[in-house]
Amino acid sequence: MYIHVLGSGAGGGFPQWNCNCENCKGVRAGTIKATPRTQSSIAVSANGSDWILFNASPDIKRQLDDFTVIQPARHVRDTAITAIVITDAQIDHVTGLLTLREHNKPWDIYCTDAVKGDLTTGFPVFNILGHFRGINHHEVATDQTPFSIPTAEGIEFTAVPLLSNAPPYSPHRGNTVPGDNIGMNIKDTRSGKSLFYAPGLGVAEPHVLEYMRNADVILVDGTVWTDDEMSKEGISDKRASEMGHLDQSSDGGIMSILNAMEKPRKILIHINNTNPILNEESSQRATLNKAKIELAYDGMDIEL
Repeated sequence: MYIHVLGSGAGGGFPQWNCNCENCKGVRAGTIKATPRTQSSIAVSANGSDWILFNASPDIKRQLDDFTVIQPARHVRDTAITAIVITDAQIDHVTGLLTLREHNKPWDIYCTDAVKGDLTTGFPVFNILGHFRGINHHEVATDQTPFSIPTAEGIEFTAVPLLSNAPPYSPHRGNTVPGDNIGMNIKDTRSGKSLFYAPGLGVAEPHVLEYMRNADVILVDGTVWTDDEMSKEGISDKRASEMGHLDQSSDGGIMSILNAMEKPRKILIHINNTNPILNEESSQRATLNKAKIELAYDGMDIEL
């Protein structure tokens, strides 16, 4: 199984277009050692030729341009993307679907009914795509029953319901229902190895911890270092936990959770532009390095 990180940043990417926090200002000026990142998305393949896209960020055009195997050029219009899985209805995970409207047939899109509801009402992306080639919606259940995708033979997918938050345009905002946010356990049945992918995670419930412990690789929410990070920067008065993200440094945060796990390779993804771990020479980054917790980066490849 092949995993390619298309984008590793949180909403807005890094640097964010209108942000002058220490990180964004520093990476533009070259005064900090840091790597720019586009907004979070991955692609998964069983054979290296047919790819399942996980989330479609606003940066999708640039991401696909940078990943040449996904444009095999067998026909006048072509792509190696054979299906799309959406983990939540957030803007930074679905806006790229509009860029993909020029597909030559309806997209096979896998998502929960809760996400489908948000993408036909509050943010009606699916309705808009209906004026082009449209979509074939495949319901993703939240009862942790494994499912398959025909173009990913040998890969088993399991949606894992997460406690996070729904988008601001969702009727479930602040009162989430199962399916508003999912992680995905992705298992190669041939090798027996698995990836647990969760770009948004507000609470690490027991069933989530079990998937994480048993995975060979974890790609998990690395949005913020502290819960009050954005308020410290004067950007927002909301805490990360209110937006559905678990911080890294607190007691019970992502870092302490990962430190308790021996088996998996541990990688953070969906990293916000304010997070000090983006500065490769920061003390926070040194703490992660010591704990052997990696940061995903655009173009990162993983093979299981």
